Amino acid sequence: MSGEIIQFVRKKLLDNKEPITFDEAYGLALLGEEHLLDLVSLSYKVMGEYKEKAIHLCAIISAKTGNCPEDCAFCAQSIHSEAPMSVSSIIDPSLILKSAKEAEKSGATEFCIVTSGKGPDKKTFRKVIDAVDLIHRYTNLSIGCSLGILTEEQATLLSKAGVNRYNHNLETSRSFFPHICTTHSYEERVKTATLVKEKGMELCCGGILGMGESREQRVELAFELRDLDPALVPINFLNPRPGTALATKSPLTPIEAIKSIALFRLILPQSILICAGGREVVLRELQPLALLAGANGLITGNYLTTQGRSTEEDLQMLRDLNMPTVKLN
Repeated sequence: MSGEIIQFVRKKLLDNKEPITFDEAYGLALLGEEHLLDLVSLSYKVMGEYKEKAIHLCAIISAKTGNCPEDCAFCAQSIHSEAPMSVSSIIDPSLILKSAKEAEKSGATEFCIVTSGKGPDKKTFRKVIDAVDLIHRYTNLSIGCSLGILTEEQATLLSKAGVNRYNHNLETSRSFFPHICTTHSYEERVKTATLVKEKGMELCCGGILGMGESREQRVELAFELRDLDPALVPINFLNPRPGTALATKSPLTPIEAIKSIALFRLILPQSILICAGGREVVLRELQPLALLAGANGLITGNYLTTQGRSTEEDLQMLRDLNMPTVKLN
């Protein structure tokens, strides 16, 4: 029966070009490790059928760090966290431009400006708009922003300023969300994700795996994302931060992480799957396998509060895999 479901899904996605159902995806999620390579093989073929076999390199900058009033259990930037955190509330557009130029020189084609907080205040928003203008003038980077929950006016202004895409992750499934955050609702996150698309920006929307959710809830998240139809889906893995509510949570095993990437590819064949925060800690030596399992994007360099690895290391990995990089249109 286990082999049969893989063959059934293969026919639906590759031969009939039909989306798989929740029950089919959950059946795949329950497969044992002995079926991992069959699952990876299928997800790689699906990626090649639906998407170009090339990797998108993205870089991010934390333009405003810490002192966030929200209580997201995973986040060291929350005021509810006991994690030692250097607070940076001054946004300098010239420094953001400098980081953008460095990212472009290193090979990134996407650059995302990230700020902490539930949503941007007027001063923060104005500085971000100024930074977007500088990046447009002095680089060829595609620009993204991740500023939290937006008003309709803010979404309109970001789109007019030339922000190509907006990141606003669901973080986890609707059923598990109350275990992760209580200071804002899942519905508020969905509203901003919908608003972004209405204003003409591409939606970048994903989540964090390994926060204590069940396999079924991971599948739920993937299907909730499918309903939003994001262009890009960042898949983050919990890297437990000291002082946070999830500090003692054990990370996913590398095998479980690879399996999750493959499942997300099969559920979201049209999206760009970005292997993002926590990949170095969780995947370790299996990072190349993530790209064979269906991920076709990487956040390269450092993350918001943790270090990543150098772009040169990522580029060498891509050369070893014979995978070219490509700029998102």
